Amino acid sequence: MSTETTQRITCISDTHGRHAKIGTLKECDILIHAGDVTYDGGSESLKEFLVWFESQPAKHKCFVAGNHDWVFEHAPKAARRLIKKYAPSVTYLEDDWARFDGIRVYGSPVQPEFLNWAFNRKRGADIKKHWDRIQRDTDILVTHGPAFGVLDTCEGRRGENLGCEELAKAIDRIKPKVHCFGHIHTGYGILEKNGTISVNASLLNEEYAMVHDPVYITL
Repeated sequence: MSTETTQRITCISDTHGRHAKIGTLKECDILIHAGDVTYDGGSESLKEFLVWFESQPAKHKCFVAGNHDWVFEHAPKAARRLIKKYAPSVTYLEDDWARFDGIRVYGSPVQPEFLNWAFNRKRGADIKKHWDRIQRDTDILVTHGPAFGVLDTCEGRRGENLGCEELAKAIDRIKPKVHCFGHIHTGYGILEKNGTISVNASLLNEEYAMVHDPVYITL
């Protein structure tokens, strides 16, 4: 990493339109939302989120869409216009990257097929081509879903691992300092493995009640 200063990172995910319950987050250098900013996927819900997200005391703010955030898949140009209008300081990442004070952040909304939701991709070659785009010097990787075997167990499906096998291989290859994600609400937590800090930052439980806290880390 090219930066020499300590960076305060705040990770949240899966707020599903309940962001107002969070209020104002702690001041930080980079605020990350790993998707499912809405529940119904509509443009009005996105607008409400963007107004809140823009107001947060973070030097840099970025997010990816999630499987509920249909507006980004059905009307991507309209969604980006809303960002420009209501959250001009926010960076949206869709299989793309940004650099914040020397820290390279790569983000993608895709996840393995999970019911009939937005940004579904078939396991194997179909989703692998998305992970092949991740640059090797990525410091923070933001995806909506987890890698296989890492904070990806779903209690509602008898503890089944729902993460992506191809994403796990990409992380082993790239070795980002941080992998921030959500999607599997019951996987909330932090796990450090092979030099990567994995953060499942889902704030809601499976009943969509806000029971978890934002995750604060430093780099």
